[in-house]
Amino acid sequence: MLKFFKQNLDTIDGVAIYPILSLLIFFLFFVALYTWTYTYKKEKINEMSKMPFSDSNEDETNLFI
Repeated sequence: MLKFFKQNLDTIDGVAIYPILSLLIFFLFFVALYTWTYTYKKEKINEMSKMPFSDSNEDETNLFI
């Protein structure tokens, strides 16, 4: 079955750029995700970790401020 795909892809000019491009997008996505996670504020993480145990509705109204 792979033979059919390989035969069709060999006829396309510049098809070798697509695997490189997809690897680059994959790599950049995870680098950006790691950077975002690493630079996230510790206070905000602690605040969100306490949310499930909070009983007051005040915390929910101030969540996105």
